[in-house]
Amino acid sequence: MSQENGIYIFCAIQTDKEEQFGTVELEGETREVFTIQYKDAAMVAAEVPMKIYHPKKDNLLMHQETVSSVMSRNDTVIPISFGNVFQSEDDVKALLENLYPQFEKLFPAIKGKIELGLKVIGKKEYLDKMVKEHPEMEKMSSQVKGKSESAAYYERIQLGGMAQKLFASLQNEMKQEVFAPLEETAEAAKANEPSSETMLLNAAFLVDRDKEELFDQKVNEAHEKWKDKVDFHYSGPWPAYNFVNIRLKVEEAG
Repeated sequence: MSQENGIYIFCAIQTDKEEQFGTVELEGETREVFTIQYKDAAMVAAEVPMKIYHPKKDNLLMHQETVSSVMSRNDTVIPISFGNVFQSEDDVKALLENLYPQFEKLFPAIKGKIELGLKVIGKKEYLDKMVKEHPEMEKMSSQVKGKSESAAYYERIQLGGMAQKLFASLQNEMKQEVFAPLEETAEAAKANEPSSETMLLNAAFLVDRDKEELFDQKVNEAHEKWKDKVDFHYSGPWPAYNFVNIRLKVEEAG
C-alpha cells in the first residue's frame, strides 16, 4: 500500500511569483522544492511522504541547506522550524492566509537582514587561572579533593556557589566587552542562556546585509583581543530564527 504524501515546509518568503528552488534529498528520495502562494507571501515547500521526521543530523542539515539556498536568492526569508508537514497544499494555503497579518508586519522588519551567531567558550587554562586568582576557591577545592564524596558534600555545595559567582562575573564581562560593541552594529541582538558550563556568551545578532562586512570586522577585532582566553564560534548567515516567533498552529475556529 503506498503511503500518502504531505507537504513539508521550509520557510516563508516575500514574493509575488511562483518559484522553483531545485531539489532536495530527504531520506534517500529526491524532491522538487516549490512555492505555495498567498498574496505576496509564499511557503517554500516539498511534497514528501506523510510521517513524522526526526531531527537527525542529515534531516536538520537538509532543512538548513534548503533555507540557505533560498536565502541566496531572496532577501526576505521567515524561518520555519524543522519537521512541519501538512496534509495538502490547501492546508498550507489556509496556514498562509492565517499567518499573513503577522507576515505583513514581519516582511519590512526582516527584509535584507540576516542572523549571525556568536558563542564564546572559555579556554581551560584561562578558567583555571581565574579559579586560582580566587584563593578561597583554590583552598576549598583542595579540601574537597582529599575527602570522600559524602564528607565533602557541603564544601562541594559552597564550591559550586563560588564557581557560579565566578562564571556569572566572567559572563557579565563578555556581555560588556564583546556583546555590547557588536550590538551597536546590529539591528537587534539577543543574549541567550549559555548552553554549557564553559560557555561565556551565547548571542544572536540581526544584521543588515550591507553591514555584514563591518560586523565581521568587529567580530575579528574582538577575537584578536580575547583569543588567548576564549574560543569564538561564529556562525551564519541564517534567517532570523532568534528574532521571529511564528506560531504555526492554525487556530481552531469557534
